[in-house]
Amino acid sequence: MSHQTGIVANDDLKEFFSTSKSGNIRVIKVNIENESLVYGSSAEASGTWEEDYDNLVLPLLEDKMPCYILYRLDSENEMGFEWIILSWSPDHSPIRQKMLYAGTRSTLKTEFGGGQIKEEVFGTVKGDVSFSGYKKHIVSQDAPAPLTMAEEELEEIKRTEVGVEVSVDTKYQTIQGVSFPIEEDALEKLRQLKNGVINYVQMSVDIKNERICLESTEDTSPAELSSRIPTDHARYHFFLFKHTHEGDFQESIVFIYSMPGYKCPIKERMLYSSCKSPLIDIAEDNVGLTVVRKIELDDGSELTEEFLYDEVHPKKDIIRKKFDKPRGPVGRGPKRITRPTAGNEDAGSDVNGQT
Repeated sequence: MSHQTGIVANDDLKEFFSTSKSGNIRVIKVNIENESLVYGSSAEASGTWEEDYDNLVLPLLEDKMPCYILYRLDSENEMGFEWIILSWSPDHSPIRQKMLYAGTRSTLKTEFGGGQIKEEVFGTVKGDVSFSGYKKHIVSQDAPAPLTMAEEELEEIKRTEVGVEVSVDTKYQTIQGVSFPIEEDALEKLRQLKNGVINYVQMSVDIKNERICLESTEDTSPAELSSRIPTDHARYHFFLFKHTHEGDFQESIVFIYSMPGYKCPIKERMLYSSCKSPLIDIAEDNVGLTVVRKIELDDGSELTEEFLYDEVHPKKDIIRKKFDKPRGPVGRGPKRITRPTAGNEDAGSDVNGQT
């Protein structure tokens, strides 16, 4: 059998292991001495494993010397009592000792009998291997793996799908998203925007009451629009963009969805994203707005008059590159001249004769 460090248990430790699994011994300390795993000390059980833990384990820990501690639980499997291995490696212990103990841990597990080892705990401070530290280790082992940002957002979507009531007066859910009721004053401002009475409407999602509310209708120029974008919350913006295009004066309604990245909670990001399409549908179908451009951004600084113009009137590539005929293979020689066949020569003679 090969080992990472070549260190194995000496005969005394192997003999003690064989007699210590009956249930009387609660804790065994194992050290590395003279390139071998050796017996350090042991103690018998006096109460339950929870009651004995700190009283028997903590006194065995030295501040500057690593060690292994095998601790017996009261639970059993098909091979006997279950044990845990505590690998103690304090920060201030010699580096060589840390390396030896780290490289020999799997050997100790094999020498003792891996089938009876339930848990392995590593600690550099006493709090890591104390009873409370062990309980924290168990909780962390049972906890689900941390989710990625995409997985968190997917979970939030699934939660919003549960218990959604379908009716005329309450929110409803479709494939396109979640539609919250829009407050009447917000709808009225959209009508005024349509009629050119105002040129800017800002809305927010009231997450607690599940409604879309009016935030602001300040008269806004294109140069001022970027200052209307919050840096800590998402918002919906309807802006009447007045400009000149190819000599004609035009008024174009632009919808802007601003979301300042991950500064907002997941629930806020998901609800704003889900409510966006239904809100636009209501603005176009019920209010009668004609939204010529839908823009999503996370930073208001890019929202300039030039940016809006380019969004409303995208530049077209008028001059197109002439298609170049592919070149033939290199070195294929001059173009081949096809000579007439014998039959064609005869036919030509007949024609000349007739002429």
